[in-house]
Amino acid sequence: MEKVTLLKYESIYENFIDKKYLKEDFDEYHFRNIQTKKPADGWRNLRSDEIERLVKNSNTATSWDDVLVTDTFDTNLVKNNHFYGMVRIGAIKNAVLQYHDLKMACGITDSTIISCDIGNNVAIHNVHYIANYIIGDKCILFNVHEVSCTDHSKFGNGILKEGEPEDVRVWLEVMNEGGGRKILPFDGMITADAYLWAKYTDIQKLQDRLLEITQKSFDSSRGYYGTIGEGCVIKNSWIIKDAKIGPNCYIKGANKLKNITINSSNDEPTQIGEGVILVNGIVGYGCHIFYSVVATRFVIGDNCNLKYGARVIYSVLGDNSTISCCEVLNNLIFPAHEQHHNNSFLIAACVMGQSNMAAGATLGSNHNSRATDGEIVAKRGFWPGLCTSVKHSSKFASFSLLSKADYPNEMNIKLPFALVNNNITKDQLEVMPAYWWMYNMYAIARNTSKYQKRDKRKRRIQNIEFETFAPDTMEEVIAGRKFLEVWTAKAYLRSKGENPEQEYYTLRDLGHKLLNGDKSVVKGLEVLGEEMEKSHRKVVILKPYEAYHAYEDMIIYYAVKNIIAYLENNPDETFESMCKHLTNVRQREWINMGGQLVTEDDLEKLIDDICNGTLDSWDDIHSRYNKLWKKYPKDKLLHCYQALRFIYDKCPSLTKEIFIDALNKGEKIIQYVCDQVYESRKKDYENVIRNSTFRNLAERDAVNGKLDDNSFVKQIRKETEVGLKYIADARELVK
Repeated sequence: MEKVTLLKYESIYENFIDKKYLKEDFDEYHFRNIQTKKPADGWRNLRSDEIERLVKNSNTATSWDDVLVTDTFDTNLVKNNHFYGMVRIGAIKNAVLQYHDLKMACGITDSTIISCDIGNNVAIHNVHYIANYIIGDKCILFNVHEVSCTDHSKFGNGILKEGEPEDVRVWLEVMNEGGGRKILPFDGMITADAYLWAKYTDIQKLQDRLLEITQKSFDSSRGYYGTIGEGCVIKNSWIIKDAKIGPNCYIKGANKLKNITINSSNDEPTQIGEGVILVNGIVGYGCHIFYSVVATRFVIGDNCNLKYGARVIYSVLGDNSTISCCEVLNNLIFPAHEQHHNNSFLIAACVMGQSNMAAGATLGSNHNSRATDGEIVAKRGFWPGLCTSVKHSSKFASFSLLSKADYPNEMNIKLPFALVNNNITKDQLEVMPAYWWMYNMYAIARNTSKYQKRDKRKRRIQNIEFETFAPDTMEEVIAGRKFLEVWTAKAYLRSKGENPEQEYYTLRDLGHKLLNGDKSVVKGLEVLGEEMEKSHRKVVILKPYEAYHAYEDMIIYYAVKNIIAYLENNPDETFESMCKHLTNVRQREWINMGGQLVTEDDLEKLIDDICNGTLDSWDDIHSRYNKLWKKYPKDKLLHCYQALRFIYDKCPSLTKEIFIDALNKGEKIIQYVCDQVYESRKKDYENVIRNSTFRNLAERDAVNGKLDDNSFVKQIRKETEVGLKYIADARELVK
C-alpha cells in the first residue's frame, strides 16, 4: 500500500520524468513541446505591471518567470490561482464561451495549475488540481476536482513505457474468462483486429507479431502530457487521470476517467455523463456514455451508447452498438449489438453482430464444470428471447432465435434462421429452420436497412456487411440443406425399420428425393437433428420439408438479387462476359472479421503476411482489410454464381436457360418477400387481443399509424418495383 511521504517543495513541479529515463539532450519538456500548439507570435514573459496585478488578484506562482503568456492577455481575467512550474497561457480576452445553456466567462479563476499549456480563450474555473496537461483553445473546465497525468501514461493502450515490468501491461481477456484469448487494447483497434488476435491463438508467430506491432505503434518514452482537445467542455467531474481527450468532447459529472483515450471530433463528438467510471480503455468517436456506467479494460467502437448503469469489463464492443443497464464481461461483440435490459447478462462470448439480448437473457455464470465458463459463439443476428438461460459452451448459426426457456444443456445449433425451443412437456429440444423466412418476413427483410440507417459513423474504419443474405449466411443455408437431406433420409429409413447408418452421399440422395417429393411422406416422419445438444434426449426438427424449400428460395433470392444488381450497375457487361470472370470453384469458408466478410484463402494470406513482416503495422493491416473490401463485391458475385450452380445440382456452368429459369423463380420470390412483409406486419393489426387496448381502430391507427403508411412496407414495395424491373432488364439482356 502506498504511504504519504514528505518531499521538498519543488518536487510538485520538478522531475516530472525520472532523470534515469531522460535521453541525452532531452529535458522533461521535450515531448510537451512536441505535443503543444505554439501561438503564432509565441509566448512571452510577464511584464512587471502584469505580475503586480496578478498578485493583487490573489494569484501565486513558484516563479513568475515560468508563467508565459501571449500578447493578448488580460490580467483581470486571472484570479485566485496557484501556478507551479512552467505554465504557458494562450490569449485571454474579455468574452464568454457558450455550450448549450452553459455560459462561462473566459479566464482562469480559483484553480491550481501545475506545468500546463493552456490554449486561447479558455474558461478554467474552480479546477482544484490540474497537472501536466495540454488544453486546447476554447475549452471550458468548470468544477473539476483532479486532472493529472503521470510520466508513464499510456492513455489506455496496452503498451509498456521504459522501465516498466511486463506485469503492469493491460490485457483484455475476451471471449474466455481464463485469459487464453487475451489481446492488447490500442487506439484505433477495430473488431476485425480483436477477432484476428483472439481467435487464432494457436498461431504463436501471429501472436508474437501482433504484440510486437502494438508495442511499436506507440512511443515507449516517458514524458507525454495528457491532452484536452479544442472545444472540450468538462464540468462537475471528479478524477481525470492519464487521459487523452479528443476535440469537442463533452464530459459532465464523471466520477473517474483513468488511463484512457476518448476519441472525439467536431463531426463526431463524444459525450460522457453523470456518475461514469472508465478505467483502462479506448472510447471511439461519436459515443454517448451516461448515467453511472462502469467500464474497465475495454475498447468501445465508434457511434456506441452505454447507459443506465451498464457494466462493461474485459470486453470489445463493435461500432453502432448500445448497451444499457446490464452486465457484459469477457466478450468480443461485433457491430450493431443491442442490449438494453437491466436483467440481462453476457459473459465469455463472441457475438458476431446484428444481435439483440432480450430482458432476462443470461449467457454465462452458470458454471457446469470446475473450471471457469467456457465459450459461446453466436453468429450474426443472434437473438435469445426473454428470460433465456444458455449454458457454456454453445454455438449458434446465423439468425438463431431462442424462445423463452432455461436451456439445460450445451448446444450447437447448425441450422440458420432457426427458432429454437426447449419443449419441457416432451423433454426435447425443437429446432425450426428458416423460421424467419416462413413466419416473420417483416423482421428479416427489415434487418439490413435497419442497421444501415443506424450507422451514423462519419469515418468508417471497420467495414461491415449489413446484408442479411450474404456469403456467410448462404453457406450456412447450403450446409443446412445438406443436414436436412441426411436427417430426413435417416428418419425415413428408421420408419421402415432399416439401418439409417448408411454412406453419406447415399443418404443425401435419398433425402433430396424425399424433400422434393410428396410432402405428406416427410410430414409423417420424426426428423432428428444430430450433435446439436449435449444430452441423450431428442432434438426434433420442425417443418423440415417447408424449411428445405425456404432455404432454396433464400439462395435464389440472394443470387438473383446480386447478379441483376451487378448487371444493372455495369451496363457494358453482358451475361457471357460476366460469366467469363467467374470460376466453378465455390468459396465455402467465409470468415466474419468483425463485420467484414473475407474468404478463408484471403485470411490465410493476411496472417502469413503479418507473420513474415510484409504487413508491419496496424495501418498496413487495415489497408489490407480495405483492399479485401474493394475485392469483396467480385467475390460475392462469384459466390452468387456458384450458389445458383449448387441449387441447379452443380451444373457445369450457368447457362442462359438456367439463368432465365432462376430469374423467373427470383421474380416470384421477390414478389413473395414483398407480400410476406405486408402480411407479417398485418398480423399485429389483426390481433384481436392487441386491439383490445384501444377504444376503436381509429385510436389504434392514431397510436401505431396505419398499416399502409408503414415506412418499411412502403420501402419494400418500392424496392420490389426496382427489383422486378432489373429482372426484366436482365431477362432481355440474356435473351
